[in-house]
Amino acid sequence: MFAPYYFNAYMSFQMTGITNILVGPCDPETLQPDADWLEETLSKEKNKTIPKLVTIVNPGNPSGSYVPDPLLRRISELCKNAGCWLVVDNTYEYFMYDGLKHTCVEAPHVVNVFSFSKAYGMMGWRVGYIAYPSEVEGLEAQLLKTQDNIPICASIIGQKLALYSLELGAEWVKERVEKLTKNRDIILDALSPLGANAVKGGQGAIYLWAKLPSGASNDVEVVQWLAKRHGVIVIPGSASGGPGYVRVSFGGLVEDVCSVAAARLRKGMEELVSKGMLSS
Repeated sequence: MFAPYYFNAYMSFQMTGITNILVGPCDPETLQPDADWLEETLSKEKNKTIPKLVTIVNPGNPSGSYVPDPLLRRISELCKNAGCWLVVDNTYEYFMYDGLKHTCVEAPHVVNVFSFSKAYGMMGWRVGYIAYPSEVEGLEAQLLKTQDNIPICASIIGQKLALYSLELGAEWVKERVEKLTKNRDIILDALSPLGANAVKGGQGAIYLWAKLPSGASNDVEVVQWLAKRHGVIVIPGSASGGPGYVRVSFGGLVEDVCSVAAARLRKGMEELVSKGMLSS
């Protein structure tokens, strides 16, 4: 996987008992997975152990970046040649901005994960689906075993909502996603005290990835301070393998409420940059 990574994906690996979780870098400017690092990691030279699975999130959580089609296909080809699985989390497939397009790749070594919960605004209902290569012997049985022992099944009303969302279609979502660009711009302005080039992402999903000032790099402490002193909540980057950063969401808020939150966030960032984490 690649940092900043989706923290629940990391914890899912831990839950299976895996201890050797390799975390690769992303491009510092685009936050896209470093395919050169992956190629080196998957190479069979020097008799090293080849990872069994690679996972990416597209568009990214927590980064808000996206994986362009050529890069996605290169990653898929590298995994294919190395004989390892590629799992792609497409939860925010419809959340793309500024004319960018989300794409998927299909192959016998690829598993694609999708979510009604985020794609159709059903947060909390936790309904999703997996597109997997049915020709791979034994894979379906393993997937069903996992489902039966963890979620068991989605609620009936959640399944009915998911079915109805399919009837409405993706256009219903895209019309609403377009309005989120205003929220994104409001939050970008609120983060401007951090300085030029401090904020990345925003091409997809509902997140921005912001670098904290060097004098306030303890992201957990900053998050707690922002909540207590300024009444605004962000996520510490260290939870996603990115210490010294915070994840800021611009989703789930109507514009006027987003403006209120942004005003609090801006005030906090201005104080953080100029005076540090004041307690009173």
